[in-house]
Amino acid sequence: TMPLSEFISCVDTAWLRMDRPNNLMQIIGVLMFEGELDETRLRAGLRHTISVQPRFHQRAMLEGGSYYWRHDPDFDLDQHLKRVILPGEAGKLELEKLVADLASTPLNHQRPLWDMHLTDTSLGGQALVVRIHHAMGDGFSLVRAMLTMMDNTPEGAPRPLSPEPLDDSDDEDEEDCHQGSRLVRAGLKLTGSLWSKYVEVVTHPTKAVDYLKTGRDVASELCNIATLGDDSPCRLRGKTTSTKRVAWSEQIDLPDIKAVGKVLGCSVNDLLIAATAGAFRHYLQEKGDDANKVKIRALVPVNMRAPDDEGALGNRFGLVALDLPLDVEHPLQRLYTVRDRMQALRTSLQPVVVLNLLHALGMAPNAVQQQAVELLTAEASAVITNVPGPQQTLYLAGAKLRQPLFWVPQSGDIGVGVSILSYDHKVQLGLITDKKLVPDPDRVVERFAVEFEQLLLLVLMEPELLFDPNGLDALLG
Repeated sequence: TMPLSEFISCVDTAWLRMDRPNNLMQIIGVLMFEGELDETRLRAGLRHTISVQPRFHQRAMLEGGSYYWRHDPDFDLDQHLKRVILPGEAGKLELEKLVADLASTPLNHQRPLWDMHLTDTSLGGQALVVRIHHAMGDGFSLVRAMLTMMDNTPEGAPRPLSPEPLDDSDDEDEEDCHQGSRLVRAGLKLTGSLWSKYVEVVTHPTKAVDYLKTGRDVASELCNIATLGDDSPCRLRGKTTSTKRVAWSEQIDLPDIKAVGKVLGCSVNDLLIAATAGAFRHYLQEKGDDANKVKIRALVPVNMRAPDDEGALGNRFGLVALDLPLDVEHPLQRLYTVRDRMQALRTSLQPVVVLNLLHALGMAPNAVQQQAVELLTAEASAVITNVPGPQQTLYLAGAKLRQPLFWVPQSGDIGVGVSILSYDHKVQLGLITDKKLVPDPDRVVERFAVEFEQLLLLVLMEPELLFDPNGLDALLG
């Protein structure tokens, strides 16, 4: 068979070029299991995934100014699946340290851009730490790729024969039809003319004001992003280093969250982001900062895939810039503020613009891209992703998956990455921070469940107030 080769799409090229020593563009995951994995079965499952998803056996090669995915003729599974021995107790702290170290270590660009580290822990079973470069795909598509290795029972079903990898070269027309919505397609068409304006906005921010008068929705949305204004200074912001810290919370039952959301008229996502905002507020107050004076902007990825976009790797998401209401003291008021802001952002053109922007960045010279990345990230202190995982119990190589965790990379000088992952009717919060800015992310994640419980208590204690038109005022009063 011919070695598979395909052009790397503009968006994915943007991610490939965004690597910085202080923020590597890799998605890192920890899968915690009960008991031990059968290594022979694990390798067989991995071989299956690799055969189905060509990205897993392709290298990113730069040739004549363009990037290509090229089949790696020297592919060796042993270079990608490794065993690690944790020191000391081999408990949660040691595992968190291993994950933090891997998050600060670049992947080998001479090979396909992923690896896995299997380790024994004292937490009731083994853990598998997975690293995948963002250029291979976004969180939504990578979680899906991981699922191709999983079984619904400990025994697992026999694997289907692997199909021949398809060459789905990513040309413009395909990029177009992938987007599903007319709005996004219209947006992509504008990229060319917007691009020159964008470069001007980056180099002369005051010019943005002139463009606001052009009345073109997308142009004004772009300027909106370009003139958001920096976050207020606080300990969550600052120059990042190459040393990371990670922590994760206990699991919360998803049915509880859904029930509270129903009563309060909010989505699960709103509740989780509000609980996260509450946890950060508490952390800042605990450190002696005045949270009422702090404005934190978070970049929140929004899945832009069409429903029929099954299984394709790659990046298909927009970003919205959400101001976290850390200055709102009452948990319920904080929740409604998050809900209203997210609603407004979802209906805006912002996610489309950012997708186009990344699309354009992939074609832009490096220096311009550097500026653009800095502009986008100067406006934010955190990235928050919410990836809905499968809601049934999964097994890998005979072992039950107890808790999956994923962290997304932050770009530029963003020092806080929050990932909310639901799985098997439970939700947990994962946090990756810059050691210099937030040396103790465990203090934040411990507070996550408490924040949610506060909302639960409000619902349980005073349900009739919530439904009374004047009730909210009484409650907040």
